[in-house]
Amino acid sequence: MRDRADQLKEEVTLLFETCKDVEEKLKLVDVLQHLGIDHHFERRIAVALSDIHGAEFNSSSLHDVALRFRLLRQHGLWVSPDEFNKFKGPDGRFNAEVIDDPMGMLSLYNAAHLLIHGEVELEDAILFSRHQLETIIARNLKSSPLSQQVTRALRIPLPRTLKRIEALNYIAEYNQEQACNPSVLELARLDFNLLQLLHLRELKEFSRWGNNLYGAVELTYSRDRIVECYFWSYTIYYEQKYAQARIILAKIFVLATLLDDTYDMHATLEEGQKLNEAIQRWDESAISVLPEYLKNYYAKLMSTFKEIEDELKSEEKYYITYAVKAYQRLCKLYLQQAVWFHQNYIPSFQEHLEVSIISSGSPMLSVVSFVGAGDLATKEALEWAFGCTDAVKACGEIGRFQDDLAAFKHGKGKLDMATSVESYMKEHNVTGEEATAVISNLVEDAWKTINQARFERSSLVPAVNRVAYLAMSIMFFYQGSEDAYTFNKLSMNIIKQLFVKLIPIILDIILHSMCQQ
Repeated sequence: MRDRADQLKEEVTLLFETCKDVEEKLKLVDVLQHLGIDHHFERRIAVALSDIHGAEFNSSSLHDVALRFRLLRQHGLWVSPDEFNKFKGPDGRFNAEVIDDPMGMLSLYNAAHLLIHGEVELEDAILFSRHQLETIIARNLKSSPLSQQVTRALRIPLPRTLKRIEALNYIAEYNQEQACNPSVLELARLDFNLLQLLHLRELKEFSRWGNNLYGAVELTYSRDRIVECYFWSYTIYYEQKYAQARIILAKIFVLATLLDDTYDMHATLEEGQKLNEAIQRWDESAISVLPEYLKNYYAKLMSTFKEIEDELKSEEKYYITYAVKAYQRLCKLYLQQAVWFHQNYIPSFQEHLEVSIISSGSPMLSVVSFVGAGDLATKEALEWAFGCTDAVKACGEIGRFQDDLAAFKHGKGKLDMATSVESYMKEHNVTGEEATAVISNLVEDAWKTINQARFERSSLVPAVNRVAYLAMSIMFFYQGSEDAYTFNKLSMNIIKQLFVKLIPIILDIILHSMCQQ
C-alpha cells in the first residue's frame, strides 16, 4: 500500500507540470487541499501559488476569482477585495447574474471569510452570499456534493473547517465530479488509510499512557478525556512527520485538563493556592507543600515534562522552558479565577478577559504545539506564541467565548467563576440574548485578527496556520454553542470515522475509470 502511494505521489507531482493555465493550477491546489494530501506537495504548492500571485489574471468566473482569493490569502499572499468589483454594479451590489451561480456563491462565501479588520465589503459579501446559499438550499432539496458542501459551509465556513474532517467528506464526493482524477483520488484514499493506521496505533499507545496516568494520580473527580486530548492534538498536527509534536501536545493537554478540573471541581481556595505555589516553584521538592491527594499529580507533572525534555534533541531542549512558563501562567490564572469565585466577585468584562483569555488554555496549547514540531519550532515562533499577541490572543478569545457561550447555555461547573457573558450582562445591564450577540461578534473579530496575522507575520505563516487549526478545533468542539469536549458523546461519532473506519479504495476507482471510458 505504501509503495503504491509513493508511485501515485510521483504521478500527481507531474500534474503540476501539465497545468496549462492559472485556473488549472488553482483547481489542482484546491483539490489537493480538500482531499488532505497537500502535505505531500508543500514545495510544489508554494511555487505554484507564488507563480499564480505574480501572474496576470483576468477571469470572468466568480468561482475562479474567489478560489484564487482564498488560496492566496490562506498562504499569506495578499489579494485585494477589489478583485470582486467586476461582479458588482455601479451601486456596489453584486450583479443579478452571479445569483444563478451556486458554485460561485459558495466560493465567494468561503473566500470572504478570510477578511481582515476594516473590510466592510467582504462582510457584505458574506451576508449576500449566505442569503443566496440559504435560498438555494431551501429551493433545491436534491442531495448532491455541491448541496452537501453548501450545507457544511453554512454551518462552518471552509477556512474554519478542520482539514481531516473536510478530507473525510470530500473523498466521498470527489469521484462524483466530472474532473475527478483517479490517481489523485486513489492517493487520497490510500494516504487517509495509511495515516489512520498510524494514528490508531498512536491512540492505543497514548490511551495506555493516559490510563496509567489517571491510575497513578487518582483524581477521581476529573474527566476522562484521553481520546479527546489526542484528537484535539491530531487536528493541529495530523501529518506523519509531526508525530512527536502531536504526542507532546496531547500529553500536556491531559495534564492541563486534570489541572483545570482540580480548580473547577474540587480544590478549596487554600489547596488551589498551594498547588499554584508548587507549580510556580517547578521543583520536585515543592511537593511537600501540597495536600496529599495532589502529590501524585504534581510528581507526574514534573516527570512528564522531564521525559519530554529528554526526548528533544540537544539544540531543542530550550523549547521546554517556554512550555513550562506557559503552564505556570495558566495555573496562576486558574487560581485568580478561583479567588474570584470564592469571593463571589463578577469582574468587569475587560478584567475578565485579561485573565480568561489565558485561562481558556489556548495560548498555552499554542506554545506547547511548537515543542517537537521540527521546522516550525523556531525561537521566533516560540517567542511569538508565548507573547500571546495577534493570532494567539485571538485563538484564546475564540476559546474563551465559545466555551462561555456553551456554559451560559448549558450551565457551569460547580466551582466555575462567572462567564464573560455574565460579566458583560452585569457591566452593560443587558439581557443574555444581547450579551451573546455581542460576544458572537467578538468571535468574528478574532477570526479577522487571525487572518490578518498571515500578512503581518509573513515569516511565521506556517506557525500562524497551526494556531488557526487550534481555533478551528475549538469551533468544531463548540459549534452551535454545544460543548463536545465536556459532553464527549457529541464528538465520538466523528472520532470513530477518523480513527477506525477505513475508506474503501479499489471498487469505486474502477467504476469511475469505467465511466470515463
